Amino acid sequence: MVATILVRRISREYNPRPYPRSHFWWYNPEMLPNYVPILILGAVALGFSVFTLVVSNMLGRPRPNAAKRETYECGMPPIGTARERFPIKFYLVCMIFILFDVDAAFFYPWALVFRELGVFGFVEMLVFVLILGSGFVYAWRVGALDW
Repeated sequence: MVATILVRRISREYNPRPYPRSHFWWYNPEMLPNYVPILILGAVALGFSVFTLVVSNMLGRPRPNAAKRETYECGMPPIGTARERFPIKFYLVCMIFILFDVDAAFFYPWALVFRELGVFGFVEMLVFVLILGSGFVYAWRVGALDW
């Protein structure tokens, strides 16, 4: 046991750290200063959210009543049950809108690198627009866009 203590003391005096700092995966002196503002922003956001929740619970106390528990429908008193069936047309129009909206988002990155892509990029986007346009014409002819 005495030998172990002596070996540990000698090894500490010779090499105070068993591994150099560069061996730690989380310590990189070149990358750490770049992430400090992001860490500060995250800490401020987390602190603000916790502060807001704590202060709102301390200052405001719940005062439930029948009017607050009632379902709110744009100022109108609710009539009937909430389990009402909606026509499929609403969902279809919503999905078509999302489809064309997401597809339109592909135009922005393409416009940024249009000159670098050359003729290949133009032809590729032309095929994309033709497929998108044919889908729009099909939805129009089937009557998916009619109210």
